[in-house]
Amino acid sequence: MEQKRRHYQWIWRWHFYAGLIFAPFLLVLAITGGIYLFKAEIEHAIYQDVYDVEPQSETMPASHLFDAVKEQDPDAVITRYRPGETADRSTEIGLTDGNGTAMTVFMNPYTMQIIGTLDDSDRIMDKLEKIHGELMAGTIGDRLVELAACWALILIITGVYLWWPRKRDRIWGVVLPRVSKGNRTLVRDLHAVPAVWISAGMFFLIMTGLPWSGFWGTQVQNIATNSGEGYPPSIWVGSAPLSELKTEDVADVGWSAENLPVPQSVESTYMPMSIDDVMKVVQERNVKPGYDLFIPQAEDGVYTVSAFPARAQDEITMHIDQYTGAVLADYRYEDYGPAGKAIALGITLHKGSQFGMINKLIGLIVCIGMVFIIVSGLVLWRKRKHGAPARPDAGVAKGLLVLIVVLGLLFPLAGASMLAVFVIDQIVKRAKGGQAS
Repeated sequence: MEQKRRHYQWIWRWHFYAGLIFAPFLLVLAITGGIYLFKAEIEHAIYQDVYDVEPQSETMPASHLFDAVKEQDPDAVITRYRPGETADRSTEIGLTDGNGTAMTVFMNPYTMQIIGTLDDSDRIMDKLEKIHGELMAGTIGDRLVELAACWALILIITGVYLWWPRKRDRIWGVVLPRVSKGNRTLVRDLHAVPAVWISAGMFFLIMTGLPWSGFWGTQVQNIATNSGEGYPPSIWVGSAPLSELKTEDVADVGWSAENLPVPQSVESTYMPMSIDDVMKVVQERNVKPGYDLFIPQAEDGVYTVSAFPARAQDEITMHIDQYTGAVLADYRYEDYGPAGKAIALGITLHKGSQFGMINKLIGLIVCIGMVFIIVSGLVLWRKRKHGAPARPDAGVAKGLLVLIVVLGLLFPLAGASMLAVFVIDQIVKRAKGGQAS
């Protein structure tokens, strides 16, 4: 019995400090994530004036649209072409203007009218995504977000342990909050009970978000690629390229295609293909609207088609020789390995796009629940009269040490931080012991 009490104290202490330290980060992730679920709806409301066009019988060739853009800004370098995914959606042309600024030009594909332009750095939802993914602090922010996500997993595990009913017949305080046991007990139950209700959802969102992280996600991606769970050799026409340039360096593509080497266009005395001929190749490959076509910027560069749509099953990454129109690689969801398919599906579920509005609403419920849990946890801390939970006199139990080691190996950043916390805790303990003597 005494051993169980010490286990409980140790886990409570870790849960307390982890929650206190990482609550602000998790609050930002929950709020920004809940908003980002509705990216498509929010962007349409904000940019409706440049998104919507009146459908007509026939669209103009891409070359005509390019000419209209170049006529307005002769120094512009066109980098991306995105046909509207529906008949009433404008066409986007990405470019770098004479000042080196990345811009998007919105055009009516029926009349060649330029509806408006937008500085890519001003896109509101892109800024929100940077806050969500890296706190707008680059690599350091990315590592902090990853660390907070890993510790959120620890909070879930330790929280379930602390919540686990010691009496099997209990309902109040386990699945329903106790409303007649005083204010502090009610706040505690309003923190613990809803947390357990949505713990599976929180766990899922964290695990499906981690593949995008800069450290853990990169390691998982490299393992998937090196083990054959990433892209297979069969996607290449001929030998796989030896290029060190990755597809993520030239285009915004799905997770499983980021490490895909970019092939090179075969050196030729011929002139590069026209954009209209490239579009014919894309259409022959049955690529549905809703894709981006990235324009080669070097003589050995390739056209890259990236369809990164709502459903994971519709993802496409394709490289096309700019001189011959040969498809050098055609990489789709069905080509992914089991790990690639699972992660791609997890990402679209995480973003709330896989199953439409029901997917978004479930994600929103989890995000709102996370905000409520974090706030109630902070309120519970404020109401606590004795500060942090006392440090147990006995050492950490073997079972708890094993759990810490396992989590540390699975999530190295969290493991390093746990080791740092353990060392600091030991230093404080010895300092207090020295003062007592």
